[in-house]
Amino acid sequence: MTSSSAPIDRDGIAACVDAARAAHPLVHAMTNSVVREISANVLLSVGAAPAIVDSLEEAGIFARGADGVLVNVGNPSSENFTAYRAGIEGARAAGVPWVLDPVAVGGLPPRTEFARDVLSLAPAAIRGNASEITGLAGRGAGGRGVDSTDPVEAALEAAAELAGRTGGVVAVSGERDVVVSAEGTTWLTSGHELMPLVIGTGCALGAVVAGYLGAARGRGLSAHLAVLAAHAHLGAAGTLAGRTARGPGSFHADWLDALHSLDGAGVAELVELEHSAALPGAEGAR
Repeated sequence: MTSSSAPIDRDGIAACVDAARAAHPLVHAMTNSVVREISANVLLSVGAAPAIVDSLEEAGIFARGADGVLVNVGNPSSENFTAYRAGIEGARAAGVPWVLDPVAVGGLPPRTEFARDVLSLAPAAIRGNASEITGLAGRGAGGRGVDSTDPVEAALEAAAELAGRTGGVVAVSGERDVVVSAEGTTWLTSGHELMPLVIGTGCALGAVVAGYLGAARGRGLSAHLAVLAAHAHLGAAGTLAGRTARGPGSFHADWLDALHSLDGAGVAELVELEHSAALPGAEGAR
């Protein structure tokens, strides 16, 4: 990933959103069976091209030709774990950024062992809730199923540790999202209270992160900014959808429509940012 020539601010987010629309990145989403449809619909709505390929025979081959790869461990089997490794190795061989979404890691030993093991394979980004991030770092026991039992602030040191270990970007989702990397710490305020009541919003976010990372390559946009912009896009659409939705069902439809209609300037207008060059634990990180 190139160093950023775009600032980590509203203008940078707008540039990244518009770049992703123009690039139409192909996202190889090895995701769990519960969220495949919504993840594909979300990718289409933000301008990406989805592909759900998780067979052992094809995962590694397809990853080489994708722009971004997602590994989501939300509903794994032993065959999935093998295919995930093939997809990761294919991505690494071709220089394709891959994203780890450690769903419910910390509470279930098989997926926890797998997720911790593949940290050595340098994910470009890790995206999860606070309990998942602390569980992945070995600092906690996970949440309540796929739900976090910890506030985002509790995962800051774990996020910084994981960013240091992998050299990538770590994002923690919650009432306010935080993105941590060597470029610093960015807090993002966006979204709507109905988002947690719609299945797959977080898992779809992981897929969009993979697409944004792929679109950012070679365009003067850093991985930190790409991950931040992906969160901003989905959050801004949540804010917009929340203005018209009557409940979770209508919110789902309105959210997809908002994802499709928002351009970079529209996304930037609907989010609030707080960025510091300091990492969590350092003076001035917040």
